[in-house]
Amino acid sequence: MYRREFLKGAAAGLVLLPHTPLGGLTENVLGRRRSRVALIRTSDRKEGVRRAMALLNPAGIAGKSVMLKPNFNTADPAPAGTHNDTLTQLIQELRERDAREVAVGESSFPPTDQVMEDKGVLDLANDMGFGVVNYDAIHDNEWIHFKPAGTHWPDGFHLPRHVVEAEYNVSTCCLKTHQHGGVFTMSMKLSVGLTPKPIRRTMHRSPDMRRMIAELNQGYTPDLIVMDGILAFTDGGPSSGELKEANVMVAGTDQVAVDAVGVAILKELGSNAAIMDKPIFQQEQMARAVEVGLGVGGPDEIQLVSDAPAGTAYTERIQGILAQG
Repeated sequence: MYRREFLKGAAAGLVLLPHTPLGGLTENVLGRRRSRVALIRTSDRKEGVRRAMALLNPAGIAGKSVMLKPNFNTADPAPAGTHNDTLTQLIQELRERDAREVAVGESSFPPTDQVMEDKGVLDLANDMGFGVVNYDAIHDNEWIHFKPAGTHWPDGFHLPRHVVEAEYNVSTCCLKTHQHGGVFTMSMKLSVGLTPKPIRRTMHRSPDMRRMIAELNQGYTPDLIVMDGILAFTDGGPSSGELKEANVMVAGTDQVAVDAVGVAILKELGSNAAIMDKPIFQQEQMARAVEVGLGVGGPDEIQLVSDAPAGTAYTERIQGILAQG
């Protein structure tokens, strides 16, 4: 699937582990499972992805066919969308861990093929040999319908079979607020780009939008999340907003944990009232995610890890913000 075949259809523990990454989950002294989230301080995206992957050491990639979901809602530059440096380094890291094949799948707000062209992704696909899937153009039988009981989706929702049945799913999101009702748009909100566009329009008009974002993620579970926080929107978003340098790359295996860390970073940067005036786990996306069991239940189940002493002070600040709830 290259250009010619483009489809038409405190609580949180701080640990410094420079040499001994342990994977996405570990146990604390009480035997409780905790989600490890890697924070890498850098202004270099490729270096950040490389170091985050080395530290987190995600399991289960070898021999797998990988579906990768970027943030290509539009072709606007990062943090509006995934930077090509982040994308290409992540694909390289997956291949170095013996992924059998990698495909990038997306459905953008403008025509997806145009966004892919404008971003240079189709040229990258040809050069690097990864697949590209346009979810706007897949056949009806390539969608899977979900209707979980007790959700705010009266007619349920659809997700691509490519993702639901993938051997290994990777999401790479950006660090930013969302001015159109989502409050923040990170790992969980990224999944909205997997749905048919009419569903998205309905969701964005709903007063239950933030709860629906969390519920949507009951349809599949990313195996790996890498969040580019080199730059962040601390107000506005998702395509434009108040821009600040965070200089951090975040990686984890739990959407709720990654998003909680992302909101904590926005608080540390200084963000809008919707972020600053509410505890992290009282945000509607987060609270509903906890209710439906998507990931960690609170900050005490998140273990922040760093790979260098230079990042210790920063990680301690984020730990303290997380610990406040």
